[in-house]
Amino acid sequence: MSKRIGIILSGCGVYDGSEIHEAVITLLAIDRAGAEAVCMAPDIPQMHVINHLAGEPAAGESRNVLVESARIARGNIKDLATVRAADIDALILPGGFGAAKNLCDFAVKGSDCSVNADVARLIKEMHAAKKPIAAVCIAPTILSKVLGSEKVSHQLTIGTDAGTAEAMSKMGTEHIQCPVREFVIDHKNKLVSSPAYMLAGRISEAAEGIEKTVQALIDLIE
Repeated sequence: MSKRIGIILSGCGVYDGSEIHEAVITLLAIDRAGAEAVCMAPDIPQMHVINHLAGEPAAGESRNVLVESARIARGNIKDLATVRAADIDALILPGGFGAAKNLCDFAVKGSDCSVNADVARLIKEMHAAKKPIAAVCIAPTILSKVLGSEKVSHQLTIGTDAGTAEAMSKMGTEHIQCPVREFVIDHKNKLVSSPAYMLAGRISEAAEGIEKTVQALIDLIE
């Protein structure tokens, strides 16, 4: 029976949802590893909508995180509220501003952020069940907040961005600097993280780190 890897998406588009390259690379890496991707997203409104051509907020527009995430998942996606740790073997969170705007509000509040209740619940369930969790790009900030709030000593990376690393440290993370093509493993907590587009200048750079992260995540499944 193939391993089931949960993917929490946060919309569709780097500036207000999931970073599409990161999400698709994650899906491809999971499939190539012979595992099954289980896409999910919270059924909530986006913080706002960004016109990706202009790079500015689209006044008066509103979109739903689950509906937009379904674009990436080709419609095969679950409402996050219905997913439990027992349903999957591992969990991964791609990046994109949606991770910091819709799954939590780190983009607005930094280390004082709060995390969507169902996102936090599933992360806590996975950690309690000793099932591996991965996050890439800005998404490790979500793990930082949830695990830090639980007083769990842990290690994560978002690459080398000093401001984000400092905010994660305030939330209880031991931040480990990491180059774009590599990843960091916290073996004690079964956490894997990689910088992806926090550092990547090319899609191939992001892909190498994400592919290694997915394989490391699968290798941690017992």
